[in-house]
Amino acid sequence: MAEVGVGEGAGARGGAHGGGRLPRVGGFAAWPAAGEPKEEGKALRARVPRSEHALLDLDGARPDAVTAVEESNRGRIPELTPIRVGRMAATPFAFLRGSAGLMAHDLARTPATRILAQICGDAHAANFGLYGDARGRLVIDLNDFDETVLGPWEWDLKRLAASLVLAGREAGADEDTCRRAAYDTVGAYRRTMRLLAKLPVLDAWNAIADEELVSHTDAHDLLGTLERVAEKARANTSGRFAARSTETTEHGGRRFVDAPPVLRRVLDAEAAAVAASLEEYLTTLSEDRLPLLARHAVHDVAFRIVGTGSVGTRSYVVLLLDHRGEPLVLQVKEARDSALVPHLVSAGFDPPAAEHQGRRVVLGQKRMQVVSDILLGWTTVDGRPYQVRQFRNRKGSVDPAALSADQVDDYGRMTGALLARAHSHSADPRLVAGYCGKNDELDEAIASFAVAYADRTEADHAALVAAVREGRVAAELGV
Repeated sequence: MAEVGVGEGAGARGGAHGGGRLPRVGGFAAWPAAGEPKEEGKALRARVPRSEHALLDLDGARPDAVTAVEESNRGRIPELTPIRVGRMAATPFAFLRGSAGLMAHDLARTPATRILAQICGDAHAANFGLYGDARGRLVIDLNDFDETVLGPWEWDLKRLAASLVLAGREAGADEDTCRRAAYDTVGAYRRTMRLLAKLPVLDAWNAIADEELVSHTDAHDLLGTLERVAEKARANTSGRFAARSTETTEHGGRRFVDAPPVLRRVLDAEAAAVAASLEEYLTTLSEDRLPLLARHAVHDVAFRIVGTGSVGTRSYVVLLLDHRGEPLVLQVKEARDSALVPHLVSAGFDPPAAEHQGRRVVLGQKRMQVVSDILLGWTTVDGRPYQVRQFRNRKGSVDPAALSADQVDDYGRMTGALLARAHSHSADPRLVAGYCGKNDELDEAIASFAVAYADRTEADHAALVAAVREGRVAAELGV
């Protein structure tokens, strides 16, 4: 059997194992290592030249924008889909945020290296942000994983680059600046992957600490913005949300107050079903977290609308209070099938089947983030899968569409580096870095793709807006 942890002939030198060879242990690498991942990555360039990533082939099978939006609304709460459409119709960037499935259809027709990673599936520029770790310190990383799945790393990178072009345009930046933001995003991804490939694995896993991120990506123009976002994030807590969204009951507890359409109380039976599902949720947590939750009592449940792409899915907030009456709010959010899966299949990939969609989301998040919410788990309510997480655990985010022109490319570099770190947890960075290489051929190609896809998204957005104006699609604007 193959060895693990010792070189050929090591046993002959004696030691604790009496000269015997250790058996190969499943789940660990073989030793000596077989092959050279960096060279394998380089060899892939012959099959998929990096310049080909500029290609965008929108064939006749592509659904029109209105049809795609209507299809993505299937299975959602019907009375809420007009809010989702209204949010998507706001801007082209907002349309992109709500159309991960449509972009996956398009990406399935682009060149792919076939190198797989745990991908976000919705890695647009607004899905990065700050949140608190277990000790209340702020970290920055990807923060939305509804579509996460095992897939081609290029899909995340192309979606991120295209989103930077759209955000830049919305911010009023000129075309050169927008294209440069996409170019810099890819360059930061490529250089970060090369850095991680050179480090010992343990060092690479946690590399680029938050305090090093700005200097690593030369994003100094963002410092003021990040400081302002961090200041707001520190105050964005369960306590503050509960103070604004709940009232005291006659028994000394607290309950949510209706704030339609975003927050509304639910019938007792519905609230009881959500509360009862927390028993299953507890079984998905590490046992050391259980005493923390055991010191809280469940007081109320409400329905709360979230996001852009998520509008129309079932999402609840659960109010828990400790012995002092201090609140902890959990979000119980419906986990639908990843919108990427059918398009991965059509592109010849074989994504593993999810035994529970909430579990898929949670495990995908843990695989991609350096630090995750300590209360992440999953459950089932009335036969539907849900993810569970802390609500308002010091979350804060940069609005990429509100950045100044000189900050857009800084933000692109920062998010590109974070995406590379997230992918490196599941894909060997040596393999990806070998393919990406030292020069800017990939940067130029994906920047060209990003501009072309931004143009396509603007046309899709215009088609949706026209359908709303003509009354063909119901939309509730400004909600």
